[in-house]
Amino acid sequence: METTIDIPKYNLSEEEEKKEILRQYRGLLRVLKPKLKPGDKELVRIAFEMAAEAHKTMRRKSGEPYILHPLAVAKICVEEIGLGVRSTICALLHDTVEDTDVSLEDIQREFGNEIAKIVDGLTKISTVMDTNTTQQAENFKKILLTLTDDPRVILIKLSDRLHNMRTMDSMKREKQLKISSETVYVYAPLAHRMGLYNIKTEMEDLSMKYMEPDTYRYIAQKLSDTKRERTKYINDFIRPIKEKLEKADFDFEIYGRPKSIHSIWTKMKKKGVSFEEVYDLFAIRILVNSSVEKEKEDCWKVYSIITDAYNPSPERLRDWLSNPKSNGYEALHTTVMGPQGKWVEVQIRTKRMNVIAEKGLAAHWKYKEGAADESRFDTWFQQIREALGNQDTNSLDFLQDFKTSFLAEEIYVYTPKGDIKMLPVGATALDFAFNVHTAVGSRCIGAKVNHKLVPIGHKLRSGDQIEIITSAKQKPNQEWLNLVVTTKAKTKIKDTLKEEKRKVAEDGKYILQKKLDAIGGMMTQHNLEELASFYKVNSSLDLLYEIAIKKIDLKEIKDFTASGDRLFIPKPVKHEHEDKHDTDHHAKHTAKKDKDAELIIFGESSDKIQYTLANCCKPIPGDDVFGFVTTGEGLKIHRTNCPNATRLLSNYGHRVVKTKWAKNKEISFLTGLKIIGLDDVGVIHKITNLISGEMKFNIAAMTIEAAEGIFRGNIKIFVHDKDELDELVKRLVELPGIERVDRYDTE
Repeated sequence: METTIDIPKYNLSEEEEKKEILRQYRGLLRVLKPKLKPGDKELVRIAFEMAAEAHKTMRRKSGEPYILHPLAVAKICVEEIGLGVRSTICALLHDTVEDTDVSLEDIQREFGNEIAKIVDGLTKISTVMDTNTTQQAENFKKILLTLTDDPRVILIKLSDRLHNMRTMDSMKREKQLKISSETVYVYAPLAHRMGLYNIKTEMEDLSMKYMEPDTYRYIAQKLSDTKRERTKYINDFIRPIKEKLEKADFDFEIYGRPKSIHSIWTKMKKKGVSFEEVYDLFAIRILVNSSVEKEKEDCWKVYSIITDAYNPSPERLRDWLSNPKSNGYEALHTTVMGPQGKWVEVQIRTKRMNVIAEKGLAAHWKYKEGAADESRFDTWFQQIREALGNQDTNSLDFLQDFKTSFLAEEIYVYTPKGDIKMLPVGATALDFAFNVHTAVGSRCIGAKVNHKLVPIGHKLRSGDQIEIITSAKQKPNQEWLNLVVTTKAKTKIKDTLKEEKRKVAEDGKYILQKKLDAIGGMMTQHNLEELASFYKVNSSLDLLYEIAIKKIDLKEIKDFTASGDRLFIPKPVKHEHEDKHDTDHHAKHTAKKDKDAELIIFGESSDKIQYTLANCCKPIPGDDVFGFVTTGEGLKIHRTNCPNATRLLSNYGHRVVKTKWAKNKEISFLTGLKIIGLDDVGVIHKITNLISGEMKFNIAAMTIEAAEGIFRGNIKIFVHDKDELDELVKRLVELPGIERVDRYDTE
C-alpha cells in the first residue's frame, strides 16, 4: 500500500504554486459542502486566508509551500474522519500559534473561545523540560488534557500525523525513524482506540515502510505477485454465499479486502511462519442494509447462511454485536474453512456499523441513539481524567501506563451480580478489584474466578466472572505494582505507598534535625535537595525515608558547613567527580585506538566516538542501525528493528545520533541462528560442513535437540557483516530437510 508520492525535485513556479494552493482549497470546500450552513463558507475562507498569510514565507522539507499541509490535514479531517466546519477551521490554523506571529488571542477574537481552545490543545509545549522527561511525552500529555474536554483535538492531531507520515520521503533518515516510532507507539493505537481503523492501518503500514523497508517491500511485492490468484479465490469463495443471500432477499454488499502489510508481518513474527503460510491474507466483508431494530437479527441470519456454506472454526467467533467495543465497534467476525482447505475470515456488519467502524468517534456523535453508546466514550474519558489528575506521575511513566491501560484491546468480565466490566488485555484480579472500588482493591487478598480460588495476580480472560476476597488487615505493597496494568490501580497503589512512606519519613525528619542542629544547619527545602543530591536519592521524601530505615547513616554530615540557612557540601566530593571525568576522558581517548572504533561513522563526518553495540539486538555491519545516547553507558548502537527501538525512538528521539557502518572485513561479530528441520540421518553433518567447510565460518557454539522426528538447533557463529549472514541463511534453507532458519540475538 503506497500512499506517498515521490516527487524527485520540487520545481513549481510562483504562478503554478498559487494555482495549486487554490485547487487544494477548492477541493477542501467540495468535500465540506454537505456540512456548510449559512455563513460557514465565509468563516472557512477567513481561516484559510489567515493561515496562508501566516505561513506565506514557510516551506516544507520537500520545497512546497507550507500552507498545503494544513489544507491537506483539514481535508483528511472532513473526508476520512467525517468532522465538520469547526474542525476544518482548527485544522487550517493548527500550526499558526506555534510557528508564526498569529497569537491565540487573534484566533479567539476572530473565531471565538471554542476554536481557540482546540487550537491551543494542538499547539505543542515550548517550555524547557527537565532531564527525566521528554518533549514527546509532555506534548502527548497536553493533548490528552484537552482531549477529555474536546475529542476533536485528538482527531485533528491524528489527521496531522497521518499527513506527515504520507509525506515523509524528503526528511532525513533519523527523523523518519523517530516520527515512525512515535506513530506506531502511540498514534496508531490511539487511532484504533478512537475507532479509526483505516487510519490506524495506514499509520502502521507507513511506519513499517520507514522502520523496516526491506520487509515492507518484500511483503508488498508478495501481495502484488499473488493478487491475481487471490482475486480468483475470493470470487470462488463469495459465489455460493452471494446466491444464498440473494435468495433470502437481503440488501447487501460483499467484497474481499487484503490485510495490511503490517498485520501480515505481525502474524509472520507471532506464529513464526513464512508469507506463504499466513492463511488470512485477506478478509471477506459483508455489509447488510438493515433497520436499527433488525440489525442484530439480520447479522446472525447472515452468519447462519455463511456457516451453512462453509464450516466455521468454533474458537474464532468474535461477537461484538452483543458487547460492542468501548470505541463503539460493532460486528460479527467468524473464520471458516473455504475451498482448497484455506481458512478465511468473514466480517459481518450493517451499513451503520460500517460508518462507525471507519469514522469512529466522529460518527458516534452522528448516531447518538441512546445514552448507552455515548456513555462508553464518556466512561473512557472519565478514566483518562482521573489518570491525568495525578500530577506526580513522570510523563514517560504516564505515557507507558496510558498505552497499557487505555490503548490496549479490551476484555469483558462480570461481577458476581452479572454486571459487565471492561478492562484492558493483561488485566489481573487486582486490577478488577481496584476497578470496583479503591477500598476493595486496597484490601484484596485473593479472588474467585468462575468460582475457583486464584491469586491476586491472576490474569483475566474475556467472559470470566470474578468475586473479590478482602481482609481488613491487608494493605498494598511495592510488589503490587508489578501485578497491575490499569492506571487507576497503579495510581492508587503508589498513593498508598507514598502515604506509608511519609509516616516512616517523619522519624527520619527527627533524626536529620538533630544532626543539622549539631552543625548549626537548618531544615530548609534547599538543604534537603542538596542532601538528596549528595546521597543520590530521587527526592527529599526518599532521603528522609532512607534515614528512618537506617539505609543512610548521615555520618558525612559532620564534614558539611552551614552558613545562614544554607548547607555547603564538602570539597572532596568535587575532586572525586573530576577524577571520574579524567578517567572517562582517558577511556575515551584510548578507545579511539581500538579497532572497533573504525566500524561506525557518525553524522556526516568520519569522527570516531566511543560506543558499544547493544546486547538486546547485537547489530552486525550492514544492519540498519541508529546511535542512542544513554545516560550511564555512553553511546549504544541498536538495530532499527531491535525489540526496544520503537520505545527508545518515540520517547527519546532527541538522543538519537545518525550512524552508518564503515567498510570492514577484519573484525568478526558473534551472531546466532535458529534452525528447525526434519531429524534425518546426516543432517547435522550437512549443516556443519556447509558452515565451516564450504563457507569457512568459525562456529562458536552449537546446541541441537531432537524429538519426535524434528530437530531444533542454535548455532553461534562469527561473521563479518550482514551480507555474509544473509548468504549463509540462503544456503542453509536450500539444504534438504531444513524447514526454517532465523537469526536470533545471542546472549
